[in-house]
Amino acid sequence: MRLARHPAVAGTFYPADPQALKQAVAAYLAEVTAAAPPPKALIVPHAGYRYSGPIAARAYATLIPVCKRITRVVLLGPAHRVAIQGLAASRAGQFDTPLGPVSLDRAAIDLALTLPQVVLSDEAHALEHSIEVQLPFLQATLDGFHLVPLVVGDAAPGEVARVLDVLWGGPETLILISSDLSHYLDDATARRRDAATTLAIEQLRPQDIGPDQACGCIPVRALLEVAQRRGLEVRTLDLRHSGDTTGPRERVVGYGAYAFY
Repeated sequence: MRLARHPAVAGTFYPADPQALKQAVAAYLAEVTAAAPPPKALIVPHAGYRYSGPIAARAYATLIPVCKRITRVVLLGPAHRVAIQGLAASRAGQFDTPLGPVSLDRAAIDLALTLPQVVLSDEAHALEHSIEVQLPFLQATLDGFHLVPLVVGDAAPGEVARVLDVLWGGPETLILISSDLSHYLDDATARRRDAATTLAIEQLRPQDIGPDQACGCIPVRALLEVAQRRGLEVRTLDLRHSGDTTGPRERVVGYGAYAFY
């Protein structure tokens, strides 16, 4: 039996009941009235679904037309629970969700592990929500895929960009960066800061994005560096905060969905 990484935030960040989870994700996707063209890469938020689910759905709806083409997802999320140097890969053969197992691409992970900034750490993955919350949306929008999950800790954006280059692949590979935007600001301040961050993303200016702009600033900056070199363009799909989706507006978290072509 393959080593499995079990869900850590099912029942808190999203429903633990398979049918309730399936219905919730389907409802978020059904709210998307006009999906953008299929992208090469996405930046997607990773909060609880009641907060960021509608914004995430705007990104994942773009995958439905190419649900059979995308067979590998390289997913990078920032470390929230365990301090690590570099990027952490998992020893698992699958990541389980209430919707079933997601197989890992061990060959791609082994390739990443040839780089000195990539290490093995199951501890870094065990409680990390930034990767886990993306999986049910991927399961709902892709026919079948293998996952390359990497938790990003203390690493230079250039080191992370090198990993993205090695794993970039072709049309079968989706690059997915998991990140929220500003944290715990008032409504007006959050809108100003997130608008500036969005402009920096659209203009491929990684130097203007720091931890106060995005909790996943390192993988976001890495993707922007690669996008510059590869001539990608960016489209903002959605930009809101937790006060727009649920909860008060005095202390909000920002969420953006961005597609790279």
